[in-house]
Amino acid sequence: MGRVSGKVALVTGAASGLGKADAILLAKEGAKVVLTDINDSGADVARYIVDELKGEAIFLHQDVADEQEWTDTINAVEKQYGGLNILVNNAGIVIVATPEETTLEQFRLANRVMSESVFLGCKAAIPLMKKSGGGSIINMSSTASHLGYPVFFAYSAAKGAVRSMTKSIAVHCQMKRYNIRCNSIHASSIDTPMIAKALAEMGAKPPADDDPIGVGKPEDVANYVLFLASDESQYINGAEHMIDNALTIQ
Repeated sequence: MGRVSGKVALVTGAASGLGKADAILLAKEGAKVVLTDINDSGADVARYIVDELKGEAIFLHQDVADEQEWTDTINAVEKQYGGLNILVNNAGIVIVATPEETTLEQFRLANRVMSESVFLGCKAAIPLMKKSGGGSIINMSSTASHLGYPVFFAYSAAKGAVRSMTKSIAVHCQMKRYNIRCNSIHASSIDTPMIAKALAEMGAKPPADDDPIGVGKPEDVANYVLFLASDESQYINGAEHMIDNALTIQ
């Protein structure tokens, strides 16, 4: 216990799925957690952390694709906790459409929510993290940035951008001696409401019980987020971390 004790963490898309699991585990391990989401049910997660886990957490409504809201969010984090050590860029959406079916509006929306938000989040957070003595940025990419998923075309494009931005951010912060690490996580199919909704839209079923790859749990990702957020991973920087039960090497 206490692997991130005393650290301040900001987790986007924390109302459900991976973000919720990340926020809860970081709080259990001692972090002061700021949960943000465009869905205000994230406030229920923050209350659970405070009331049931006896941890420290607040919820902020945030559209991660809005630059001013990122400025407001970072200012609120500094006012509430005085600094920032961990940023988890998790917020995302899935649009089910092939390259031929995807509209320009859908493509722009996917990239706005998942690519532009990571750019804006890192840009806004780095100055405060630097002032706080450094920390860890964890960007949620996907196995979709490595494999060909035609039905997740816009999603794959956005996650590919996250994959490459992560490396540039890691090198930039290293060259500037900010003591800020930046890594990306690439998960495959995880049992979350977002994935369940996408499967339903496709008319697909989850993998059968005897499927060798299967489906991961949000906690599988949260455990890795915790590791990357902690000082245990202090020499891991600019790397791609696969959580896919060997999917991408087959």
